[in-house]
Amino acid sequence: MQIIIMHSRLTQAKSVTLSSKHVVSFLLAFFTLSVLCAIALMSLTARLAANDNKIAKALMPEALMPSSISGVTTNDRYLKENLTALAAKVGEMQAQLIRLDALGERVQGLAGVKPEEFNFKEAPGRGGMEIPLKNDLSLSDFEQSLDVMARDIGYRSDYLNVVESKLMSFKLQAKLLPTVVPVNVGYNASTFGRRIDPFSGRTAFHEGLDFSAPTGTPIVAAAGGVVVAAEYHPEYGNMLEIDHGGDMMTRYAHASRLYARVGDIVKRGQHIADIGSTGRSTGAHLHFEVRIKGIPQNPHKFLNAGTSSTDVTKLAGLVK
Repeated sequence: MQIIIMHSRLTQAKSVTLSSKHVVSFLLAFFTLSVLCAIALMSLTARLAANDNKIAKALMPEALMPSSISGVTTNDRYLKENLTALAAKVGEMQAQLIRLDALGERVQGLAGVKPEEFNFKEAPGRGGMEIPLKNDLSLSDFEQSLDVMARDIGYRSDYLNVVESKLMSFKLQAKLLPTVVPVNVGYNASTFGRRIDPFSGRTAFHEGLDFSAPTGTPIVAAAGGVVVAAEYHPEYGNMLEIDHGGDMMTRYAHASRLYARVGDIVKRGQHIADIGSTGRSTGAHLHFEVRIKGIPQNPHKFLNAGTSSTDVTKLAGLVK
């Protein structure tokens, strides 16, 4: 191959003759230079990409970064999840405390404790010298404390429910026990037990108490119950019998007038009859009996008792 070179600075044209060796050498040199340029360009591109990735990581918002990029983000997410769970647990405990306060107020009323002596709606007074701990409370320790507190609240709620049931039972038993004096008089004319019979003059057993009062004096029910008898009896005259449950019955005899009828439900202290002198009687009075399973009991044991849980328990033991 012959190449003719012409230029204005050259006085005459020059010719260069290229052989096939020259052409092959030129092509090899051009190819080698192209490969080297491509390698250099690829290396430069990789470096630029790495730098751009670092810049993107630095500029990317923390909320959008993967957890593998930032350990702080993982800890924050863990804390947020645990705080949500703890907040839900605290909410449940607050609801339990509200129910516990209401239950405590009911038990307080049943027990007869005055509200000013113990107010469930006010936080108890606390104080004392501060002794700082060496180690701060960790999140796991706080969770354990909440779990223990939740269990304690549950135990106390169950205990108060049992106490409320017991107190309610005492209240009901007290209402069904004949503890109210049936006649408003200061003394009784004849006591329970052995005495001289006013008609025969012989020693006899008196099965109740005699309350002497003018004819027409109101007679009230000694306890709540159901009237099982309202009739005239040859010896007891106009007579009422009230069933109080538990095989306990009270009898009101010699009345001048009966206001209750068989099947009536009467409350303690309700006006049920008037004093008279009907039947086997020497004068106006009320003959009052208390019977358990048909056996006469001394009414003084009931009328002189209070309505405390101890008294009610003792009296209820007689019924059983």
